[in-house]
Amino acid sequence: MNTPQPLSASHEQVVEVLSGWTVLPFQILTLPLCVSALIYSIAAGADTLGHPLLGWLGAAVLGIALWIIALNGFFTLTPNEARVLVLFGAYKGTVRRSGFHWGNPFYSRGTSDKPVHHAAHSKEGIEAAKQLMAAANPFPKNKISVRTRNFNGERLKVNDKRGNPIEIAAVIVWRIGDTAQAMFDVDDCENYVRVQSESAVRHLANCYAYDHGEENEVTLRSGVEEVSAALREELQQRLAKAGVLVEEARLTHLAYAPEIAQAMLRRQQAEAVIAARQKIVHGAVSMVEMALRELAEKKVLVLDDDRKAAMVSNLMVVLCGEAEVHPVVNAGTLHS
Repeated sequence: MNTPQPLSASHEQVVEVLSGWTVLPFQILTLPLCVSALIYSIAAGADTLGHPLLGWLGAAVLGIALWIIALNGFFTLTPNEARVLVLFGAYKGTVRRSGFHWGNPFYSRGTSDKPVHHAAHSKEGIEAAKQLMAAANPFPKNKISVRTRNFNGERLKVNDKRGNPIEIAAVIVWRIGDTAQAMFDVDDCENYVRVQSESAVRHLANCYAYDHGEENEVTLRSGVEEVSAALREELQQRLAKAGVLVEEARLTHLAYAPEIAQAMLRRQQAEAVIAARQKIVHGAVSMVEMALRELAEKKVLVLDDDRKAAMVSNLMVVLCGEAEVHPVVNAGTLHS
């Protein structure tokens, strides 16, 4: 069985082209010369031969045709924008320097913006058709934006490491680093980023527990920095073949799924109550111990074990009880 060979990755080659301001004066001078030659061939030939001078006429027509073709070589680039140069299907390099440029007029310009027609001629239909054209041609005129972009992912319902259903979402900050890979190695760079980002977030959720991990275990809720670093690393590996650089990746939403949210809330409340009780009991024991020690050191009162036990019991009830304490005044003696 023949295994398919992996596609070779493209690599960006930064090239320089002529400045448009250098070529523009020649274009301005060429047209009047060609028009003058055309007029001269007609006028001179009519006076002498009765027909235009064929040599001058051919040169004038050829010059005008070349002038029109040369106009297609002008293009502009704004800051953080690049143009991929493709000549008859062959990649010739990428221009990254912003400004007014002139290159080979036969460089491919991609699919030009054309009027969109829809059978219904409705505004919604025209907008839908425009979106389809944009999806079919993500890089019109072979221009690629290398600016930093945000991808705010939708909320995904997945299972964490322990099988609990959770809702999770992330924001990805990315930009195109290699224009050749972004244009030739994937079909639609933005859609590729979207799909791979969702896949990476799902895989991340499966690798970590939501919370209540074992000792020193990183969870989605507690290990924010570690989880963000792991997400960024996985995204970079997935998006490298598209020439994408991931600058930052962070979770923007993390919660239990609605069907178990109430149960998990009660669990959290119970754990909070237990933690509070533990702290109250620890404080109460410390206070009782201090009271007994102070009474013994200052010899205010000498108590046997039974009376110490009774005092400890009363103090613990007073200190740990939730209801307000109502003291009972003993009018008799201590030994009654």
